[in-house]
Amino acid sequence: MHTQVKQDSASKKSNYWISLGTLRQWHWISSAFCLIGMLLFAVTGITLNNARLVSAKPEIITIESELTPSLLDALLETHDGKLNPLPLRVRKWLERNYQLDIPLKDAEWDATEVYLGLPRPGGDAWLSIDLETGEFIYERTHRGTISFLNDLHKGRNTGSAWSWFLDIFASLCIIFSLSGLWLLVRYAKQRPSTWPLVTLGFVIPVVLILITIH
Repeated sequence: MHTQVKQDSASKKSNYWISLGTLRQWHWISSAFCLIGMLLFAVTGITLNNARLVSAKPEIITIESELTPSLLDALLETHDGKLNPLPLRVRKWLERNYQLDIPLKDAEWDATEVYLGLPRPGGDAWLSIDLETGEFIYERTHRGTISFLNDLHKGRNTGSAWSWFLDIFASLCIIFSLSGLWLLVRYAKQRPSTWPLVTLGFVIPVVLILITIH
């Protein structure tokens, strides 16, 4: 009797994982998570594929100034010929006086200059400080919203958090697609056009690759 109960419980669990209700749950939950992301990636797929038709005039901001003697001394104390971030005092001073958000990131140091590259989605930025005079140049380039969204699509200069999001989003898209495929299997007998359409969705890109891409 006890064995029979275990078997029935295992059978219920097995039926649960393949039931239509469970498939629909996996499908709609993954689609809800993926909805906005899929729209974003579909739109940016179009803008990336037609980049020559989307023009944008870069906006460039340049700041030229000079560090105080005490801040220059702080830089020189940090300088050891290796990759090191800018001292906290310098970063705070730049933020307070010029609204520059300088991250805790290794800069390139040489005998006369410290250079910090600050690439970002949809643009670029850099900071150069003369170690002899304390003069610095900061330049930021913004290429527009479309360029920003395109870089999000590619994961370009977006950091580890966005990279993790892309991986999770891609995994949910796989769940969405596979659960949708299994629903197609379950309903295929009622919809004769199911497999011809699925086959067409596979054949068209393969034919295009074979014929047009060399």
